[in-house]
Amino acid sequence: MKHAGLAALGQLESTLRDLREFSDLRERSTGVFYRKSRSFLHFHEDATGLYADLRVGQEFERFPVNSAIDRDLLMAAVHRALEL
Repeated sequence: MKHAGLAALGQLESTLRDLREFSDLRERSTGVFYRKSRSFLHFHEDATGLYADLRVGQEFERFPVNSAIDRDLLMAAVHRALEL
């Protein structure tokens, strides 16, 4: 599965805007977020849709981000992960 390109990330503009509001996160390139010096969140695309890989503890968990509900679930998971 390849990293999401700019066209795919364009579908997630409101989610990206919300992620940019977190003071703990730095967007090193479009759609690739770091927390401190560690990769925290990035996006992938394939024929089945768009996905986010979110670091939860030491591992990454994959979240679909194809619908508004999916994106809401991702944002809730981001909030929880930032509390760890």
